[in-house]
Amino acid sequence: MEYRQESGFRQRKLQSHVRMRGPTMDSSEPSPLFDDTSAGPHSTGLGGMNKGPVAYTDQTLLSDPMSNLAMAYGSSLASQGKEIMDKNLDRFIPISKLKYYFAVDTLYVGKKIGLLVFPYMHENWEVSYQQDTPVAPRFDVNAPDLYIPAMAFITYILVAGLALGTQNRFSPEILGMQASSALVWLIIEVLAVLLSLYLVTVNTDLTTIDLVAFSGYKYVGMIVGVLAGLLFGKTGYYLALLWCCASIFIFMIRTLRLKILSEAAAEGVMVRGAKNQLRMYLTMAIAAAQPVFMYWLTFHLVR
Repeated sequence: MEYRQESGFRQRKLQSHVRMRGPTMDSSEPSPLFDDTSAGPHSTGLGGMNKGPVAYTDQTLLSDPMSNLAMAYGSSLASQGKEIMDKNLDRFIPISKLKYYFAVDTLYVGKKIGLLVFPYMHENWEVSYQQDTPVAPRFDVNAPDLYIPAMAFITYILVAGLALGTQNRFSPEILGMQASSALVWLIIEVLAVLLSLYLVTVNTDLTTIDLVAFSGYKYVGMIVGVLAGLLFGKTGYYLALLWCCASIFIFMIRTLRLKILSEAAAEGVMVRGAKNQLRMYLTMAIAAAQPVFMYWLTFHLVR
């Protein structure tokens, strides 16, 4: 009896010891004939319990198509937005036309400034055309440009600051007022010319940019007058400004005459005779306004 109780106690102890070790520690468990590869190449063979690398691979496979789709959709939106912006911007600011007006080189700038200061010996004032399109300014000195007016406007502001500084009257506020005043008068001049052309019903190929270019050429003479005043006093200022005013008057007359009177030949004799006088008066008024603005914007800079 005691032997049976002792053997039963040993058997229960052995079973409890086996349960504590667990099934994985039992070396007598038969190994599988084939490894379980359903979980992918990173599985450990323990029934596919190691799923971490598999989840990462699935996420990568799913994220690549989504990222490509998002990139394609984003590029499509960007191209559509650029197209819409270009259309709306070109409606108010013709970028393609502005490129034409800035197509200049050093040789053209030198010739154009010489023509603005000495226009008396120049004979051919017509703009050259190529396939019904005016050639770029660098190929024809008669073509209007915006490079010289823009640079002349900036240089005029700098020269005005220099003149005010030599008289101990310089301040950022005064220089800002000088720049804004010159810009406002330029806008008023262009709007007045556009209104006059509309009232006179002149059919011309002059554009608003052309008028800005022609009105901006007077800054070259203004710079010459102020520099002469700084170097030689009031006498030098008046002599240089008088020469430049006469030069810009001749330049505007000979240039605008071809632009404003270009459509006169297509009209009848009676209409052409009546409108020619109005067009000539308008041309002379535009040309005569240039010396007035030149004096008005520079006389207070020289003392």
